[in-house]
Amino acid sequence: MKNTTILLIRHGETSWNAVRRLQGHTDIPLNDEGARQANALAQALAAEQVDVLVSSDLQRAMQTAQAVAEQYDGLEVQTDDQLRERCYGVFEGMLYAEIERQFPAEYALWQARDSDAVMPAGEREAESFRQFYQRSTDGIAEWGQRHPGRTIAIVAHGGVLECAYRAAVGMSLDSPRDFQVKNASINRFTWADGKLALTSWGEVDHLSLAAMDDII
Repeated sequence: MKNTTILLIRHGETSWNAVRRLQGHTDIPLNDEGARQANALAQALAAEQVDVLVSSDLQRAMQTAQAVAEQYDGLEVQTDDQLRERCYGVFEGMLYAEIERQFPAEYALWQARDSDAVMPAGEREAESFRQFYQRSTDGIAEWGQRHPGRTIAIVAHGGVLECAYRAAVGMSLDSPRDFQVKNASINRFTWADGKLALTSWGEVDHLSLAAMDDII
């Protein structure tokens, strides 16, 4: 059976990304720079075949996916809440420095990559990294199984892309993240025999100043 190609894409920048304010499930739209990034991403993908386009149901991902959809005739954005960012409970809406100051013990566990630690609840119950990893990788796997041999573009979040990377390269959940997850980046995987394999990570040439100058 032919391998399934999965293009995992992080949404464009938001105002909270720009100041390192934790988003999680909080539904923040793209800022002006994020909209420009989404349009540049869409133009970069226009020459490629995309059979299925999926997005997290949070608007920063959906806006990015919609920009991509406009490059293809009749390609609809399908949404999946399994592809949401990790839920961070009371940490959501706070700057990293504020979290460290107000919740030093919980912040230390988070930064130590304790995969079973759960932040205090806020408007929503938080997830441990292990719970989030299972949810997001299950979501990606379901799309891969549903569309064998096709090319699927999935627009999601930094945490979801991190989980996919770890799954594809066999990286433990508690090891430090030694790779970047950039806004509006293209990250290429294959799905075969129930496994993700990484083929290319962190493509952002389309976001260079020269490329962005062509985006109106």
